[in-house]
Amino acid sequence: MVEFNLPANSKVKGGTTHKAEGAGGNTRNFQVYRYDPDSGENPRLDTFEVDMDDCGPMVLDALIKIKNEIDPTVTFRRSCREGICGSCAMNIDGTNTLACTKDCADVKGDVKIYPLPHLELIKDLVGDLTNFYAQYASIKPWLVARWRTPAVGGRTQTDRRPVRMHPVRLLQHVMPQLLVEQRPLSGPRRLVASLPLAHRQPRRQPGRTPGRPGRSVPIV
Repeated sequence: MVEFNLPANSKVKGGTTHKAEGAGGNTRNFQVYRYDPDSGENPRLDTFEVDMDDCGPMVLDALIKIKNEIDPTVTFRRSCREGICGSCAMNIDGTNTLACTKDCADVKGDVKIYPLPHLELIKDLVGDLTNFYAQYASIKPWLVARWRTPAVGGRTQTDRRPVRMHPVRLLQHVMPQLLVEQRPLSGPRRLVASLPLAHRQPRRQPGRTPGRPGRSVPIV
């Protein structure tokens, strides 16, 4: 029988438990994956007890409270806090989701927080997204105007509208076979690139109407 053994430094061990000081009865435990490749130590699960009476409802609120008040070394990404940018994408309660839109009340028992799977880790919950953003840039999922508008503040403005891409990022990391085989994955981004021409045409310049004499029409 073939036996498979994980590398010695890949086994997750128990970590430190941090109790909430002066908290009432409304507390919850958050188990956070901790790993620093530069330390040479095994990854671990640290448990943080959080007073939910003094914390926002979302998992991201709890992580921010943990970092600000309990352990400033906890590392994760965050930005908009509105479910737009996808910076706080991570695995929560066994599901790839956004920490800023995941309600703590939706999780039963301890809240277990891991990084997105199949990513090389930089530290803790932060994965290396170099390959993801390279693929994202190759698709160019935004609108680019065929003309240039007047410069504002010394810079020429163009019509570039980014597409909400965090669902694609979450999808990408549940397809381990493609990642193991080092095959590029574009997924639904190809749908964005193949939108009908009517949806990808740039806006008309103000004051110019197609089909009227003496007025020009943008070339697309």
